[in-house]
Amino acid sequence: MQTVTLRPGDSAPDFTLPCNGGTSVTLSALRPAKVVLFFYPKDNTPGCTLEAQGFSAALAAFEAAGTKLIGISRDSVASHDKFCAKHDLRLMLGSDAEGLVSEAYGTWAEKKLYGRAFMGMVRSTFLIDADGKIAQIWSPVKVKGHVEAVLAATEAL
Repeated sequence: MQTVTLRPGDSAPDFTLPCNGGTSVTLSALRPAKVVLFFYPKDNTPGCTLEAQGFSAALAAFEAAGTKLIGISRDSVASHDKFCAKHDLRLMLGSDAEGLVSEAYGTWAEKKLYGRAFMGMVRSTFLIDADGKIAQIWSPVKVKGHVEAVLAATEAL
């Protein structure tokens, strides 16, 4: 599996994506806030739902640390809207339908399941500092305990 090629200290690739709720987000416009980008494979799947619920539950703590949260998958905006409504998520979810942001961050890569290779989203999280530089990367991510680890790193930044 190809891994993320970005490193801490690199400039975070800028992007503009449509989001749930009829909004859009441009990464560079969020400065000087810190930003957590979490890339996840698919709306309404067990691991992705747990991760999104965890980030949503911790939203106030991230905001208190001066940090914006953005979830990114290749799902459509309509899928994101349904996902948020179904699970009462209070997150900004960007639709990377064309995969350009996922490719820029190195999260769209070859994966293997039962010996079969396919392209898919590698669950990854990026902590971006107030200057738009990558401060920390988690990839691949295990969901259990992840939100707490990211929040601790964000508060320490």
